[in-house]
Amino acid sequence: MPATPNPLPESEAQVFVIDDDAGVRKSLETLLRSVGLRVSTFNAPAEFLASRIPDAPSCLVLDVRLPGVSGLDFQAELAKANIQVPIIFITGHGDIPMTVRAMKAGALEFLSKPFRDQDLLDAVQAGLDRDRARRDSDTAVAGLQSAYRALTAREQQVMPLVTAGLMNKQIAAEIGVSEITVKVHRGNVMRKMGAKSLADLVRMADMLGLGQPRP
Repeated sequence: MPATPNPLPESEAQVFVIDDDAGVRKSLETLLRSVGLRVSTFNAPAEFLASRIPDAPSCLVLDVRLPGVSGLDFQAELAKANIQVPIIFITGHGDIPMTVRAMKAGALEFLSKPFRDQDLLDAVQAGLDRDRARRDSDTAVAGLQSAYRALTAREQQVMPLVTAGLMNKQIAAEIGVSEITVKVHRGNVMRKMGAKSLADLVRMADMLGLGQPRP
């Protein structure tokens, strides 16, 4: 299993290229830099893992056939290590089973050489957009988790019942308190979670993975 890259704060998006062919690395770097992208190139997965990975939206352009570990095996290792970076495979020897395996494992694109420059640029932009959306979602979830931890034990008990659609009197019977008490807890949950409506709270519960029992 690869070690998790050491994050380095960075505000700009970054593209990583792993290919054992120096000419290909240089060509891709020139292309990507021509549209204003930051690029780091590596000749092997081990060199990539040894680098300091910027804490910024990113994607990985990865050759399928590499000395030692293959691009497909490296994709599996990254997933196992929970290193989430959109992957664009490039290859001069692709076949349908290889493509299917890569896409089923979450690859964003599989481009056979020679490919059009615009096809790669489009795939890279899609990868950066996907990673940016994931990072935004992770930040939102982290904020919700912090707010949820600030709830009292009783409020945490009430929240999934509220988001399941139970009325106050039903919740009161479920947890053995008065309806007025449930109303107070419900109001506290809405306020502490920053929910503006029940639908908003339901969305938050879903993002937190809270179980929602049936009414």
